[in-house]
Amino acid sequence: MASQTLARAAERKIAPHIGVEFTDVDLNQLDDGTFAAMRDALADHGVVFVRDQQLTPEQHIAFARRWGTIDVNNYFPANGGHPEIAEVRKAENQQTNIGGGWHTDHSYDQVPAMGSILLARETPPSGGDTLFASLSAAFDSLSEGMKATLRTMRAVHSADHIYSADGIYSKTDQGADLKGHDVRTHAVHPVVIRHPRTGREILYVNPAFTLHFEGWTRAESQPLLTYLYQVAMRDEFQCRLQWSPGSIAIWDNRSTWHCAMNDYHGHRRLMHRITISGEPLN
Repeated sequence: MASQTLARAAERKIAPHIGVEFTDVDLNQLDDGTFAAMRDALADHGVVFVRDQQLTPEQHIAFARRWGTIDVNNYFPANGGHPEIAEVRKAENQQTNIGGGWHTDHSYDQVPAMGSILLARETPPSGGDTLFASLSAAFDSLSEGMKATLRTMRAVHSADHIYSADGIYSKTDQGADLKGHDVRTHAVHPVVIRHPRTGREILYVNPAFTLHFEGWTRAESQPLLTYLYQVAMRDEFQCRLQWSPGSIAIWDNRSTWHCAMNDYHGHRRLMHRITISGEPLN
C-alpha cells in the first residue's frame, strides 16, 4: 500500500467496498509518488477524497490535467472565465438540486468520461452529502448464472429525457440555469465492462441514463434493470462523503454511481466540477 511507502500522505478506507481518504497531502505540492498512489487508489476503490485544500480555479484545472484530458460539460453553467469548470449549484431559494438521483456521469456518450474532480466551494451548515456506490462490488455479488447472462448483453443510454428543452430539469427551478437543450445523445455499451486498469468486471447500467437493453423494449427491460439497481443500492456497497469548503473528491465514472443528497433547503451549495475524458469501454 502507498501508506507504507510514503512518509507524508496517509490513506484511510472510507467503507469496505468503496472510497479512500488521503490525509496530510497538499494537492498544490503533490509529488509524483503520492499522485501515483492516488491513481492506484482510484482504480481499486472508485473514489478518492481529500479535505482542506486551497485551490484556485487555475490550480484545480492544473490538478485535473494530471489525470487526463478535460471534458467540457455540455449542460452545466461554466465558471466565469474557466470553461473547463462546470458549476454544480443550488441557491437558497431553489428546491431542486443537480444529481439528486443515482447515476454515473456521461454514460450517454460514445466514449464515457473517465471520472470527475469535484471541489466544494460553498456548503450548507449541514446536509448536502454525496453517496457513492461500487458497481464492481454489486456485480461480484450476483449469481454466476446472472453474471453469464449479463455478459452477453448491451444497453442503450441517453440524456435527452433529462436535459432537453422538455426534459425532466426543464420542469424544475434548475431549468433556467442549464444549457445544451438541443444536444442529442445516444450510446450503446456492454452491460458488463472491464476496468481498463484493474481488469475487474463492472455492472455498467444506471437509473438516470440507461433506457433499455439492446434488442429489448423498455417494458421488457424494466424488471431486470430494477432488480440490478436494487442490488447496486445496497448499503453495504456504499460510502457517504460529508463536504466542507476545500473538500475534493475524485471518482471513477466507470465503476461507481453517485447521488447528491437534497436535504439543505434554504441554504446555498456551490461545487466546481471538472470532468476527465475516458476511453472506449469493453
